[in-house]
Amino acid sequence: MKILSTCLIVIAGVINFLPVAGVLSPLRMQALYGVAIEGPNLEILMRHRAVLLGIVGALMLFSAFHLPLRPVGYAVGFINMLSFALVVWVVGDANPELRRVAVIDLVASFLLLGALLIDHFGGGARAGA
Repeated sequence: MKILSTCLIVIAGVINFLPVAGVLSPLRMQALYGVAIEGPNLEILMRHRAVLLGIVGALMLFSAFHLPLRPVGYAVGFINMLSFALVVWVVGDANPELRRVAVIDLVASFLLLGALLIDHFGGGARAGA
């Protein structure tokens, strides 16, 4: 069970980490989010978002293999992904790319929830501790 929870966290962590490529490529961010990156101010904000997503993803990936960090990895992952989905839903009228990212975040949140339940009820994280 420990291997399954680790794999689920890794998948969710990779999903969170992948947008870090936007730090180097505004074109990648435009394709991912369907938003024209016009002007240096928006580019700065979007590149910073990419860095923050990289930090969240790296923390989640590290927590998959370092059991004492799992609670923090879970908390940061859930807050990051569910807050984005909530903002997309509350604001409404998001473009298809942003809606797709929100759905991906919801799927990754369910994966993370599965890992949490395995760790809590199946002894996943405690088995190796």
